[in-house]
Amino acid sequence: MEAVLWYVLTGTRGGANRVRLLKTLNQQPRNANQLAEDLALNYKTVRHHLDVLMDNNIVTTSGDEYGAIYLPSENARHHWDTIEQIIAQVE
Repeated sequence: MEAVLWYVLTGTRGGANRVRLLKTLNQQPRNANQLAEDLALNYKTVRHHLDVLMDNNIVTTSGDEYGAIYLPSENARHHWDTIEQIIAQVE
């Protein structure tokens, strides 16, 4: 999982935005629209990054598809020390 985290959060062009999303979700779960507003990002951009994070089991959802609330997955929480290292490097 650590290799996946490093790749998804630092090894690709959108990694910095994914780090921002993950940090924000760790503070408080939110839906895609709230994330777009809070981070001043385009909604479609947020959805794309959430899909990447979901595909890699870094975030999970609660609720129905339209109003789904996103939060860090249990897998991400288990490896949160690595995520904090990545955040420190990106910032």
